[in-house]
Amino acid sequence: MGAQVAGQQDAAASKPSRAGRDLRAAILVGVSLGAVIIAALLTYRHIFIGIVAAAVAVSTVELAGALKQRGINIALIPVLVGGQAMIWLSWPLERTGLMTAFVITVLVCMIWRFRGGSDGYLRDLSASVFTAAYLPLFGTFAAMLVVPEDGAGRAFCFLIGVVLSDTGGYAAGVFLGKHPMAPTISPKKSWEGFAGSMVAGMVGGALTVSLLIDGQWWQGVLFGAVLVITATAGDLVESLIKRDLGIKDMGTLLPGHGGLMDRMDSLLPSAVASWLLLHLFVS
Repeated sequence: MGAQVAGQQDAAASKPSRAGRDLRAAILVGVSLGAVIIAALLTYRHIFIGIVAAAVAVSTVELAGALKQRGINIALIPVLVGGQAMIWLSWPLERTGLMTAFVITVLVCMIWRFRGGSDGYLRDLSASVFTAAYLPLFGTFAAMLVVPEDGAGRAFCFLIGVVLSDTGGYAAGVFLGKHPMAPTISPKKSWEGFAGSMVAGMVGGALTVSLLIDGQWWQGVLFGAVLVITATAGDLVESLIKRDLGIKDMGTLLPGHGGLMDRMDSLLPSAVASWLLLHLFVS
């Protein structure tokens, strides 16, 4: 009897939560990834650049695979190589290195697709340029956060803001969600969840910006609010992409989450917003 009860408890724990996730697996994976990032930022912050580079490369492969299922073939090698160039050149050269690598990547993608002929040329090239912009270009702004002397604090502000937005929205959405925000895009998202994200994000932003990088509390409130908007928009954008491609997840690498790309959705646009705002507030 005891074994049967224990088995029933384990089965219940492994069932998806009301938000559609395997909560136990999602928490375990999230905590593990968070521990690696925290350790990097607290020891030698530039390791974070390597973490971003690896995440962008894996996500690029996942997105390329998802697109290929619909007959869309991106210039994978140029996008992968160009993406790494964007990230690593941004360390010494910042925006100059980033934009130079991005423009060269686009040019190489245009030529690389010649061998496929005219059939689907514009479709494949557009997907290649979109992938290069959506993943490495956006992701490079996360890497550039750690370049200044207070870079670890800036990266923590960014990551904590996105995590609080996701956590606050998840909690409020599960327990209070009644009014769908975008039912045709992401049925589980609610306005109550968005409000929970906004409260958590603004409080977290006020604390992190004032305590970690010596910013003003009101700057932190604004920072947190903007990150909630960009994180939510990023999540909806990827939902649209997946609906257009007819898939549930971008991959299966992370139990409880899907693919790594499924965790990057809210981080990518938020990285751009974080770099811009923190560059304005504390530079």
